[in-house]
Amino acid sequence: MRTRIYAGLVSVFLCLAVLLFSPSVNPETFAKANARPNRSMTAANIPAALAKTPTGPKPLAVWECVTGWYGEPFDGQLTANGEIYDMYAATAAHPTLPLGSIVRVVNERNHRSEIVRINDRGPYVEGRELDVSYGVARDLGFDQTGLAKVEVELLKVPPRPVPDHRN
Repeated sequence: MRTRIYAGLVSVFLCLAVLLFSPSVNPETFAKANARPNRSMTAANIPAALAKTPTGPKPLAVWECVTGWYGEPFDGQLTANGEIYDMYAATAAHPTLPLGSIVRVVNERNHRSEIVRINDRGPYVEGRELDVSYGVARDLGFDQTGLAKVEVELLKVPPRPVPDHRN
């Protein structure tokens, strides 16, 4: 009986010693030290606990949706705002957001994120709310699967043009 009590006490003291003497990490310092200058963060260089840490202005709105991507058949075609579609650019299509809006798209599976500009309308497939370019899908890691559940953060809405009231 004494041996069991002794073993239990030793385990408790060892656990307390580990907790007491292990270094603590400030998440903000840790995130800044591990930030990479490239366009997307990968699961390998950002812990899951920090994946939702804001890294810029507070979003105007946040929601989850299913997104797909569109690529080669549309490359070189005109978009809804009159630009020529580039399948490698950081752009997306949304049915209702104002053209020129800036959103951050975060793949919920691997926590990679990409900031994109809304320059087209769509998708025209039920169940999807956003279509990103092939380049964005590749950076977010769902170009092979075709679809991903993402978190969308609305970062900026373009200013409304002032109407010209000439009489």
